[in-house]
Amino acid sequence: MKAIVIGIMPQEKIRARMLAIARGEYRPKPGDPKVWFTSMKSLAEVLSDDNRALLKVISETQPESITALAEATGRKPGNLSRTLKTLSNYGIVDMQREKRHVRPIAKATEFRILTA
Repeated sequence: MKAIVIGIMPQEKIRARMLAIARGEYRPKPGDPKVWFTSMKSLAEVLSDDNRALLKVISETQPESITALAEATGRKPGNLSRTLKTLSNYGIVDMQREKRHVRPIAKATEFRILTA
């Protein structure tokens, strides 16, 4: 599994970077972060020890549903669902709809963090 590159930069700089990309003034390099956080604190909340352990369980067990993952981790499905939604919003987990359930898929268990 490939490591996700995460960047930490103030909101104003992230916005300026995005606008420069949109105007064609800046072209992102292949190794540039695709996921951005505005502070180390917000990154630490999303990639907490518990959430990284959850990603490892998802990667190793490949659960068929959130319910199966809840059983494997001992967490409540509602709490787990909120956590997975947050991780999905940052592109760290993919939530794949399959018939009557949603299957969580970990996109990475390793991260490279770059600060600007």
